[in-house]
Formats: sequence, structure tokens, C-alpha cells
Amino acid sequence: MPLDRLVLIIVIVLVAAAVTVWLGALIFAAFEVGGAVWLALIPAALVGYIVWRVIAERLSNSEDDRYDRIEK
Repeated sequence: MPLDRLVLIIVIVLVAAAVTVWLGALIFAAFEVGGAVWLALIPAALVGYIVWRVIAERLSNSEDDRYDRIEK
């Protein structure tokens, strides 16, 4: 990988991280909720997203349908 492409990727990642932190700070300030509440919501949101993805995958995957093997 050329050096200029690597530097470009690093710069883009750093700018994206800075924008994310800046938007998070704006959201924290807008709602004026304590930091402990937000820190508890982050893992809850991640777990909720993982559960949602697992359920969506199980409902949409026709190759691994357990109910097809059930005698009727």
C-alpha cells in the first residue's frame, strides 16, 4: 500500500473519530443527563443491536430453517 494512501486512511479515521466525539458531546450537553446514564446506555445499545441482528438473521436465513425438519 502506498504511503500516501495509508496516511489518507489514518487522517480520515482520525477526523471521523473527532466528529463522533464532538457530536456525542453535543448530545450530552443537549439532554443534560449524567455521564453514568450515558455510559450505561452504550453497552445496552450494543447488546440490543446484536440481539436484533441475530433475530433478523434467523428469520431471513432460509438455509438454516429449523422448522422445516419438524414432522407435521
